[in-house]
Amino acid sequence: MRSLLAVLILSAAIVAAGCGGGSDSSSGASGTESSATAADDWANSVCEAFVAWNNSITDAGQGIRDNPSEEGIRTAGEQIQTATQTLADDLRGLGRPDTESGQEAKDTVDQLATNLDTSLQKINEAMDNASGTTGAVTAASTIGTSLVEMADNVSTAFQQLQEIDAQGELQSAFEQGDSCAALTTTS
Repeated sequence: MRSLLAVLILSAAIVAAGCGGGSDSSSGASGTESSATAADDWANSVCEAFVAWNNSITDAGQGIRDNPSEEGIRTAGEQIQTATQTLADDLRGLGRPDTESGQEAKDTVDQLATNLDTSLQKINEAMDNASGTTGAVTAASTIGTSLVEMADNVSTAFQQLQEIDAQGELQSAFEQGDSCAALTTTS
């Protein structure tokens, strides 16, 4: 159980690093799929989605620390499931940023949402099979592995965003976004 807590905290830190640092406040992302969104608004929406997800993952880790039992693992798993589904939905709901590489950025974020769904399915299956102490520990291991996988997917997505952002428009938007600043100032 301690290893799951360490993975949860490590994963949250890795995910936050994708946006530039630690975490602070919260709220979900919004946008429309068919129209372009100002780059600053788009970056803020991305960061808001990750801040909310990161906060939920951190809370889940704290929940396991406070209640290192089958019930604590199950509760944390459910919290991670909900937070990850919300993150994937928020990312899919983003429009494309109004930049030269806006459609590629949207495609990258949509692929990340699909990758999150794949990891979420693994968590769902583990939670469905988590009965008794052994099942809970196995679920905890699967959740931890899935969180590391999600963190890797997030890192890859942010790397791809950097690579397609030849004009530096998204980088500037991430650096100037209020929600993104919240991520970098609390690391």
